[in-house]
Amino acid sequence: MRVFVAGGTGHSGSYIIPELIAAGHEVTGLARSDASAAALSALGAKVRRGDLQDLDGLKEAASGSDGVIHVAHRQDLLPYGGMDAVAAAELPIMLAYGEALAGTGKPLVTAGSMGSPGNLERPATEEDPALPVGEEHKGTLRVRNVVERAVVDLAGQGVRSSVVRIANIAHSTTDRAGFLPTLIALAKEKGFVGYHGDGANLWNAVHIRDAATLFRLALEKGPAGTYWHAVEDGGIAFRDLAEAIAGRLGLPAVSVPDDALMTPGYFGFLTPIVTQSYPASNLITRRTLGWEPARPGLLADLDNGHYFPAG
Repeated sequence: MRVFVAGGTGHSGSYIIPELIAAGHEVTGLARSDASAAALSALGAKVRRGDLQDLDGLKEAASGSDGVIHVAHRQDLLPYGGMDAVAAAELPIMLAYGEALAGTGKPLVTAGSMGSPGNLERPATEEDPALPVGEEHKGTLRVRNVVERAVVDLAGQGVRSSVVRIANIAHSTTDRAGFLPTLIALAKEKGFVGYHGDGANLWNAVHIRDAATLFRLALEKGPAGTYWHAVEDGGIAFRDLAEAIAGRLGLPAVSVPDDALMTPGYFGFLTPIVTQSYPASNLITRRTLGWEPARPGLLADLDNGHYFPAG
């Protein structure tokens, strides 16, 4: 297949492109700078110059491909408008892809969030839809649900659309700006590793190489209008994660009270995300697509030491 990838130089995209090429696909990646173009070429992809604000260019790229994988986000908007701004910028992109691919049956695979099914009392499954978004969800992962719902709804327009819900923590040896490095940097700055309350809220994780394999499988054979769970560790207590980081840094793990969480508190604008619980299952994904995570789990990957370089 001729696959157009947006976000190919990011953490997940830089693994997705080699995964696609190794499987025999021809990849073209979106690049907005010379550095991005060089990185895409080094990965073995062709280069299309442009950016996420050029909707006509994205539609043209999608129309000229056999399938699209979109893992790009306006991360530059996070410090200013949080997840609300990121989602608002992403929705028109999905609708543009829908216009380009309508009636073709071609695949569109996008990155989703494990926060979309809401804060469930049980592990979220792939059959749990992205829930509606209200004012009370501002600043949380759930605001991206409008994007996920738009993608899944494209199935009704003849697009083989699907959403890969990537685990809250996607780890690897090249993770430099993800959630885990953010937690480690916070701990170094504050002098302790914080967690909320008793730290029993559950988080999920996946090795990014395993997530890349799932994107390929969804592109190749995922049915239209489906969700997939890129989750290996489906429920790690946040306190266990905090204590694992604390042990590597030689710092204490400390419960942070509610009144010390928000800006300029410990977690700042991340508070609405960090305090939630996200248990998740991957059973349907494994059974339907034959996906089997094979890389180290989160706590084992922390033991490998690459998140804590000497000095």
